[in-house]
Amino acid sequence: MKEWQLGKNTAYETTYNPKLLTPIPRQLLRDDIGINLPLPFKGIDIWNAWELSWLNSKGMPQVASARFQYSAESTHLIESKSFKLYLNSFNQSQFESKEAVSDVLTNDLSEIVNSPVDITLYSAKEAWPRVEEGTGLCLDTLDVSIDSYQLSPDYLQGAVKFNQMPVTEQLYSHLFKSNCMVTGQPDWASVFISYTGSPIEHELLLKYLISFRDHQAFHEPCVERIFVDLMHYCKPKELSVYCRYTRRGGLDINPFRSTKELEPSNLRIWRQ
Repeated sequence: MKEWQLGKNTAYETTYNPKLLTPIPRQLLRDDIGINLPLPFKGIDIWNAWELSWLNSKGMPQVASARFQYSAESTHLIESKSFKLYLNSFNQSQFESKEAVSDVLTNDLSEIVNSPVDITLYSAKEAWPRVEEGTGLCLDTLDVSIDSYQLSPDYLQGAVKFNQMPVTEQLYSHLFKSNCMVTGQPDWASVFISYTGSPIEHELLLKYLISFRDHQAFHEPCVERIFVDLMHYCKPKELSVYCRYTRRGGLDINPFRSTKELEPSNLRIWRQ
């Protein structure tokens, strides 16, 4: 497997180089969670890039932001630092048009994740979708005492009384934090949970989410662990888990996992 770039001092290349991209096998990360094929969820990963630039055919700099979206069923994901290095390699490279840049990105990224990647480029004069606060009930004002910041799925044990009438709820928290499994740097996110099933006790759910605070894992495994833990302990009929992470190095990563084939909104939240 190609050596990861995270945690290493790296010279930034400024001419186009697709070899900078480093794939990470998803199953390597899923083994620790006990996720095997067939996957227990549908889902996509949405990456937003805010520092994309290249030169046009006359050498004039061009700037854009970009949305990249690909399936959770792809065999690989992209190591985040290698993605940043790859995008920086466009800085001093000439392309005939924005469409040519999009085509190159689509081909390179689809090959590296072994799945089609859908790409939208936004030029400086194009409006990015608006910022939204989130819908549903925010858990962050609950009056709970926290005494553990180590991942504790046991908080979900007893969080559901299965003899109660099913409900449909949309819950979210801006308090989610985990840490990069390589560098130990904090990863901040807002997590959105939608479910239909026996009601989940909000206080215990919030304690469970906060227990990720010292946990070390990449963004995608965190979301997948939340999904499988909720399915195991709470047994909802339908479930969606969506984390909107704050950006680092000009990239924000937003994994979505669900029991249904859904495409989540890519509207930015206030911290993004």
